[in-house]
This record gives sequence, C-alpha cells and structure tokens, in this order.
Amino acid sequence: MRIMGLDYGSKTVGVAISDALCLTAQGREIIRRKSENKLRQTLARIEELIREYEVGLIVLGFPKNMNNTIGDRAEKSLEFQQMLQRRTGLSVVMWDERLTTVEANRTLMESNVRRENRGKYVDQIAAVLILQGYLDARSRADGENNLYSG
Repeated sequence: MRIMGLDYGSKTVGVAISDALCLTAQGREIIRRKSENKLRQTLARIEELIREYEVGLIVLGFPKNMNNTIGDRAEKSLEFQQMLQRRTGLSVVMWDERLTTVEANRTLMESNVRRENRGKYVDQIAAVLILQGYLDARSRADGENNLYSG
C-alpha cells in the first residue's frame, strides 16, 4: 500500500506518492483547474492516481495559521478532506503544512530554478514535503514502538 500526499490550493493540487515501502515521497504531478470550485475533474484525476499507484491512505496538507488557528484556507482543506473521504472511501489524514511552500521555494532557489519557472513546481514539491514529513513521523513512531525495553 502506498500513501498519497496532496497540497491543496485554490487552483492547483500538488501530488506526491510514497514508494512501496512508504519510506520516501516522490512528486508526481500538479493537477490544475480553472477555478477554485471546479473539483470534479480534480477528484477524478486523484481517483485515477489512487488506482494506478494502489494508494491506501491520503495525507492532505493542513494550512494552519502560524498562531495555530484555522483560517479560510484550512477550512477549505477540511471540506476537501470530506469530499476525498466520501469519493475514495480512503482515510484522509490532515498534516500540518505550515512553511512547506516557503521551504519548496527555497529548494527551487537552491536548485537554480528561475523565478518565473518556480510556480510550475512549487505545489508538487510542497506535496513531497507534506508526505515526507508524515512518512518520517510515522517511521519515528514505529521505531519508538519497536524499541526493546529489555
């Protein structure tokens, strides 16, 4: 079972998929739509990717405010979570994504991607960062649970 990471934005959804061992996240694509409320094709593409990669769990970025409150964008993400769960039947874990877009932009700058081209990749990289954060935390938790206490 693979895990899918999503960075849900107003007109794009960045997509990342884990490897088969659920150790690493790889960027797959950015799903684009013309307006924020046109989600039918976006959801259909996510379902195609779920089937193609045999995804069993979705991790959705949760854009809380820096003071840990839930704003408009986070509310929209919670609504998207409900849509995904209804449509796919999979569990959708919300994952704190604060500063992932900043980190994604920094990664692109350090990779010498030109400013005008960064927008083409930032959502996909943000999805990778969201999913990798979840995978790392899960791995740490599994390691702590498996420690021999002698």
